[in-house]
Formats: sequence, structure tokens, C-alpha cells
Amino acid sequence: MLAMLRKEFAARIWSKLIVHDREQKLLARGDRVLAMVSGGPDSVCLAHFLSAMARRRALKLTLLHVHHGLRGRAADDDERFVVALGVKLGVPVVTVKAPVAERAAARGKGLEDAGRELRYDALKRIAEKLGCNKAATGHQLDDQAETVLLHLLRGTKLSALAGISPKRVLKKGLVLIRPLLPLSRAEVLEYLKVHGLKHRLDRSNLSTRFTRNWLRRDILPKLAARQPQVREHLAGIAAQVRTLSDKR
Repeated sequence: MLAMLRKEFAARIWSKLIVHDREQKLLARGDRVLAMVSGGPDSVCLAHFLSAMARRRALKLTLLHVHHGLRGRAADDDERFVVALGVKLGVPVVTVKAPVAERAAARGKGLEDAGRELRYDALKRIAEKLGCNKAATGHQLDDQAETVLLHLLRGTKLSALAGISPKRVLKKGLVLIRPLLPLSRAEVLEYLKVHGLKHRLDRSNLSTRFTRNWLRRDILPKLAARQPQVREHLAGIAAQVRTLSDKR
């Protein structure tokens, strides 16, 4: 009975991903895709899904892991984990070092912002080197909801409430796609469980001193307890704002 329920769940999740891909026109036959993989649950799910799609659509898939130079031995273990994941999936892996602390100090930025800048710098650089026309990240539904709430807290223009776009041009000849955007974090974890996939845990994500982590661990669960569809509602607001922006 449990096995049957898991198969039904896997089929439902797969259907969500395929519908999202079709509606947003994310992947085309023969695409060369560079996927950013940290080793966390979202990125492992992304790597597995794209490896399955690569066989179906003749994609050329490569995984990219960015070592931030933080968290010592744990970060080294993350890198080894992603390399082993690539071997398991039969997908090549590129690893790069990113001096996050140095960038943050030099530009007066927080570690989160500096890390994001360096990850996207690496994504564009390696994509160009490999001749990729698509880049992929593992953002999912909870990330979308958190992003909308984060912008609301900071005070922002209406356009910022568009949140995380399913796809956008990263640079000429390179489109950034988010194949997991319709899945909640709980669905991602269940996907991993069904497929027997392990993942790494970044303990810095547990600290609520970062506003996004506070929203993730404290605020969104409380909102969901009152309104279980709050993530979908926030994502719906983001989609409506994107539609309004496109019509201008």
C-alpha cells in the first residue's frame, strides 16, 4: 500500500513538473543545460529531474558546484557529494571556488549577497565556456513565497512582487530557468525519498538571524497553519504581477 501511494505521489509530482515545463517552454530538444547544484535537497531534486529529461529530450546536461570557501570541512564534503551525485546520474560535474568572504569585505556586502553574485558570475562564465544555452537553478514554491514576503517587509515597488521568474535572460544566448518552481519544499523532500536520493544540510540555513531563514522557519509555517494554501496564494500574486509587467 505504501509503495503504491509513493508511486501515485511521484506521478503527481512528475506531472506538475512536466506541465510547468510545457507551459513555460523551459526545455527544448538538444538544449545544453548547466544546472547549479549545491548538494541541498532542491538542487539534488533538480539534478535528478534534469538527468531524466536529458534522456528524453537529448539534452546535454552539466552540473555546476560552487565552493564558497566557507564552512570549512562541511563545504569540502558538499563538493565531494555533488561530484559523487554526478557519477551516480551519469552527468559531468564542474566545480569552482568562489572567495565569498573576500568579495563581501571588498564591496561592503553581506555574505549572502556576495555569495549570490559569485554563483551567478560562475554560472555565466562556465555556461559560456561549455556553450550552454540554458542555466537552471532549484528554486521552488517556498522560495517564491519567501521572496514575495521578503520584498513586502523591505518595502518595494510593485514590480519586485513579481518574485522569481520561471525563466529570464541571464545574458545574450543564455536563459535562466527554474524547473522546480511549482513544487513545495515538502514535495521536493518527498521526491527525494521516493527516488532514494540523499542530500546535504547547510546548517547556516537553520539560523534565524538571516531574514529569509526567519521567514522560512517561523513565519511561513505559522501562516500556513492558518491558511494551508498561503504559498500558492503568494506565488499567484507574483504571477499576476509578472503578467501585468509583460503587458506594459
